[in-house]
Amino acid sequence: MISKATIDQVYETARLEEVIGDFVQLKKSGSNFKGLSPFSDERTPSFMVSPVKQIWKDFSSGKGGNVVAFLMEHEHFTYPEAIKYLAKKYNIEVEETEQSNEDKEQANERESMYLVSEFAQAHFKEMLWDTELGKAIGLSYFKERGFTEETIKKFELGYCLDQWDGFTTAALDKGYKLDYLEKTGLTIVKEDANNPNGPRKFDRFKGRVMFPIHSLSGRVLGFGGRILTNHKKAAKYLNSPESDIYHKSKVLYGIYYAKQAIAKEDNCYLVEGYTDVIQFYQRGIHNVVSSSGTALTPEQIRLINRLTKNITVLFDGDAAGLRASLRGIDLILEQGMNVRVCTFPQGEDPDSFAKNNEFEEVVSYLEENAKDFIQFKASLLVQEASNDPIKRADTVRDIVNSISKIPDRIKKEIYIQECAQIMNISEAVLYNTLAQIGKKDASDVKKQEREEQKAFDVVRNEDVPEKVDVQYVLERKIIESLLLYGDQKEEFEDLILKENEAGDLILEPESNEMKVYEKIYLDLQEDEIELANEDFRKMYYKLIEALNEEQEFSINTFISRLEQEMANQVSSILMEEERYMLHNWERKDIFPKKKEIGIAQLVSETILTLRCFLIKRRMDTLQKTTEGKLETDHREVLEEIMNYIHLNKLLNQKLNRVLS
Repeated sequence: MISKATIDQVYETARLEEVIGDFVQLKKSGSNFKGLSPFSDERTPSFMVSPVKQIWKDFSSGKGGNVVAFLMEHEHFTYPEAIKYLAKKYNIEVEETEQSNEDKEQANERESMYLVSEFAQAHFKEMLWDTELGKAIGLSYFKERGFTEETIKKFELGYCLDQWDGFTTAALDKGYKLDYLEKTGLTIVKEDANNPNGPRKFDRFKGRVMFPIHSLSGRVLGFGGRILTNHKKAAKYLNSPESDIYHKSKVLYGIYYAKQAIAKEDNCYLVEGYTDVIQFYQRGIHNVVSSSGTALTPEQIRLINRLTKNITVLFDGDAAGLRASLRGIDLILEQGMNVRVCTFPQGEDPDSFAKNNEFEEVVSYLEENAKDFIQFKASLLVQEASNDPIKRADTVRDIVNSISKIPDRIKKEIYIQECAQIMNISEAVLYNTLAQIGKKDASDVKKQEREEQKAFDVVRNEDVPEKVDVQYVLERKIIESLLLYGDQKEEFEDLILKENEAGDLILEPESNEMKVYEKIYLDLQEDEIELANEDFRKMYYKLIEALNEEQEFSINTFISRLEQEMANQVSSILMEEERYMLHNWERKDIFPKKKEIGIAQLVSETILTLRCFLIKRRMDTLQKTTEGKLETDHREVLEEIMNYIHLNKLLNQKLNRVLS
C-alpha cells in the first residue's frame, strides 16, 4: 500500500496541464487549455483542462476527473500505478508497505504482463552490458551503427543471448510465471510428446539485439529484435506478437521519447525503422517516430494527431517502395492532418543521412527538401506517366483521389488549384473528377457540421435532460456551489419569516457569517428540502461530510475518492462554464450569464429560487386537490394555498422578480 503522505504529496505537486500535455497537444483558451479528445476520433477540440480547478473534461466521451483519473482512463493504469507514475515524473519518493504473496497473486493479468516485460527489458540490458558475449556481439553491433553509449542507455537497448532458453530460465528462476512469458510472446511454448507434463520452452528473441517498444507513458509493451547472423530462414527483424498489452497497429516506436518535442516543434517526422529514430534522436532531432516497418494505420496517425497536426514523412532514396508508401499519405490526409514528404539522396536513408551529417546540415536539408504532398506525388507520378496520355489521366485521377480524402473544404479547394497548375489541366475538370469519386461538396458540409456538433450533442444528452428541468438545474447549481465555494466564509443575509403588528407575514433580513456549505446545509434542513436527483443527493451528502470533516477541502482529493462515474459527473459540473466557452455561443447570439455577482448572493439566490419552485409546485398540487369540491370541504387547503402565495410573493420580491 502506498502511504497517505506520498499520495497527498503527489496530488499537491502534480500539475494536470503538464501531465496531460505529455499525451495531448493543448492550446491556451482563456484561463484553460483545450485539445483534441484522446478518447475519440474528432477534428473539433472538445477536451478541456482547467489548471485552476485541476480537473479535465472530455465533452465528446463524457469522461472527466483529476490527474489520476486521466492516467487511469488513458493509460489503463490502476490507482497505485498512476500514483507511482506521477511520483516518478515529479521525483517524489514513494513510501509503501511490502506486498504479501497473496497481494502479488491478486495483481491483474495485464499488470503481470507489464511486469514480465519490464523484467525482460532489464534482463536484456544486463546481458548487453554485463556479459562477455553481450559486449562482443550486441554492444559491438550498436557501436558499429554509430550509437554512443549514452544513446544505447537512453533507448534501453539490449541483447538476448544466443541460447535456446537463457532468458526463459532466468525469468522462471525469478518467480515469473510461464503463462505470462508465453502471453507476452517472450517465450514460445510447445508440447513435448515425450514429456506431456514438461512442455518445451524457447526464447523467441534468441541471438538478437533488442529494441524495447514503449507506450506514450513509458511502459514496456513489447520488443523488436534484429538477428545478427545470416540465417536464411530467420526473419531479419522480429516483433513481439499481439497481446493484451501490445497492439502493433496502435503503437509508434519512439513516441515516448518524442512526445514533448513533437508538441513543442508542432511537427512529427515519420520514419520506417528503429535505427532511423535512434540516429535522428542522437543527432539532436527528437520529434521523430517510426511505424516499425509496418504499414501505417489510422490508430497510429491519431496518436500523432493528439500532439500535432503536421507530419513530415521521410523516405529513403530507393524509389522502389515509394508508390506503396503513398497509401499511408492518404490515410494521414483522411485524419485532417497536414502532410509533407522528404526523400533522401539515392543510396541514403534517414539512419545513414543523420549519421553522416551534422545537425545543422540535416535540419537544413529537411527544410529545403520537404515538399507539399501534392508537389511530391505529382512529380513522382508524372515521371511514371511520361508522354503516355492514358497514364497521365490515371495520374490526375490518383492525385484528385488523394485530395478527396481531405475533410477541410478550403484546403481541398486550394489543392485542386495547385494540382491544376502542376498538371496543366482546368480546375473544372478536376472538380468534376472529384464529384465522380463521390466526395461532393454538399456531403462534405454535412459531415463537417456533424463533427462540429458532436461534442455538444454528447454533453446535452448526458448532462441535461432535453426538456429543461428547473429543479435539476438548481440542484446542480447547489452541488457546483459546494464544490467551488463550500469551505469559504461569507457574509449571508438570512431571511427570517415573522408576523408584523398587523399580523401579516414579513421577511426580515438578518446578517450571519458562516461557511457556504453551512449556509446550504442549514437552509435545506430548515425547509426539510431533500435533493430529488439521486446522483446529486449522493454527491451532496459526500460533500457535506468532506467539508465538515476536513480542515482544508481539496477538490482534487475529493474527486480521487469517488467512483469513476461520479467523478465524471463532478467534472461535468465544474467544467460547465468551459463548455459554453468551447462552443462559442456568442457567435450564435446566445449569451450565457456571467458569474459577476458575489458568492453569498449566488448561493442565496439559488436556494431562494429552489424554495420558490418547490412552493409553486406545492400550490399546483393543492389546487388540483380542490378541483370539483365544495368550498366548505377545502377551506383549510385554500388557506394553505393563500399562505404559500404570500410567501412566494415575498421570496420573489427578494429575488427582484415581478410575478404575473
